[in-house]
Amino acid sequence: MNVLEAAEQFAAFLELRNISYALIGGIAVQQWGEPRTTRDVDVVVMVPQEQLESFVGDALERFRARIPDALEFAIQTRVLLLETDDGVPLDVSFGIPGYETEVMRRKIAVTFPSGKSMDVMAPEDLIIHKCLAGRARDMEDVERILIRQGQRLDLGYVREWVREF
Repeated sequence: MNVLEAAEQFAAFLELRNISYALIGGIAVQQWGEPRTTRDVDVVVMVPQEQLESFVGDALERFRARIPDALEFAIQTRVLLLETDDGVPLDVSFGIPGYETEVMRRKIAVTFPSGKSMDVMAPEDLIIHKCLAGRARDMEDVERILIRQGQRLDLGYVREWVREF
């Protein structure tokens, strides 16, 4: 299984449960910036706090945990570390109302070569996430997104949120 197939599998799991999500990380970079390899699926999901344990339980029944005590870790850190049956890592971040509500409002449905449509974080929000992470690789990704998307970007939106953080 490749990373896109793993993303499709996890997206189908989320859609079946009416969970709002956006692909982030390497898959989103491939969409908005310069294509590069990625080994995992990064996704942000919006799960109401009162449903968090139930959602994590469902996810752990369908996918394998990558660490012991994955439920406790997810509740403490708001990150669930899973993998598909074929070993593709799935990094699931639980969004927090506020900025990430805006991310979900702005996400874009993208049709991939398989014909499957999945929700991907908008390029401006990806730039914001990358700026906050601040690693050298993230800054390279930001540069590539800026070059490829150019005038289509709402840089006022990006500046506003980066200042906020």
